[in-house]
Amino acid sequence: MRPDTLHRFFGGSPAHVILRLIVISFVVGIILSAIDLDLMGLVYWIEDVVRGIWNMGFDAVRRLGGYFLMGAVIVVPLWVIGRLLKIGRGEP
Repeated sequence: MRPDTLHRFFGGSPAHVILRLIVISFVVGIILSAIDLDLMGLVYWIEDVVRGIWNMGFDAVRRLGGYFLMGAVIVVPLWVIGRLLKIGRGEP
């Protein structure tokens, strides 16, 4: 792909995309805080997942892979459709 095609596909310059991700991350953080999820809770959850993988072996890996695939089946097509719709409208 040509650089301008990549620029259009990803929706702008890297600096702009990073800025958008920072703002979205901030908003998501506020929402998670509003529903009483905190950073340490997330860290403990990740720790539990790692311990589960260590203790249960590859069964946990298969389970995590299933979670990833279930999420990716929804997230990736929506992202691609959104990008294609923006490109179709001539938006960067």
